Amino acid sequence: MIKAIPFDFPYDGRLVPQHTALLVIDLQEDFLSPTGYFARKGYDPSPLRAILPAVNRLIAAARAAGLAVIHTRQGYRADMADMTPYEKWRRKRAGLDGTDVLLRSGPGFQISAEVDVAPQDLIVDKTCNSAFTYTDLEMVLRARDITHLLFTGCTTDVCVHTTLREACDRNFQCLTVSDACASGDQYAHEAALHMVTVEDGIFGALADSQTVIAALRQLAGAVR
Repeated sequence: MIKAIPFDFPYDGRLVPQHTALLVIDLQEDFLSPTGYFARKGYDPSPLRAILPAVNRLIAAARAAGLAVIHTRQGYRADMADMTPYEKWRRKRAGLDGTDVLLRSGPGFQISAEVDVAPQDLIVDKTCNSAFTYTDLEMVLRARDITHLLFTGCTTDVCVHTTLREACDRNFQCLTVSDACASGDQYAHEAALHMVTVEDGIFGALADSQTVIAALRQLAGAVR
């Protein structure tokens, strides 16, 4: 069990390593670098970079406990054939035409070298805010009999929250790690975390990384 709000996770008291995965959402250079997409849009990437130590500690604890670690990457084809007209309009409006930001052919698409990615980790590439939309994420989770998800990454209010909402609708049990998620907008970050807990946990539960890591270490000891 993980001590969380508004209820301890998971609700049924059964946290099983082989049925649980740690999701690491979009910790790419385009969001973390001072020259990436996020910075070019006028946001400060430093809050996103600040979560990296906590995320890496969670990754290490998750692996030690036998959880799957799944990273996601947001980006489009180099020819932008998979980019919607609205996204192309937003790109042009932001002055990003002619750049390689958020393109899979660009260096910003890659996961930051500061993130602990191991050969056995899974990587899911996406074009939408949700990691479930037009991807094989759900098939991967179902095939591995994964039913419980721990959420980390960026941004709290967009890709993390959109993926979280869809996961809940697909009957996955979800826990968001509050200090292992970040946004360029602190108000939006705090609002997104608050929304997890409303209506007695409509989008699951919320806990900090220290609490989650302690529970995972206990779990790792129990399964040895």
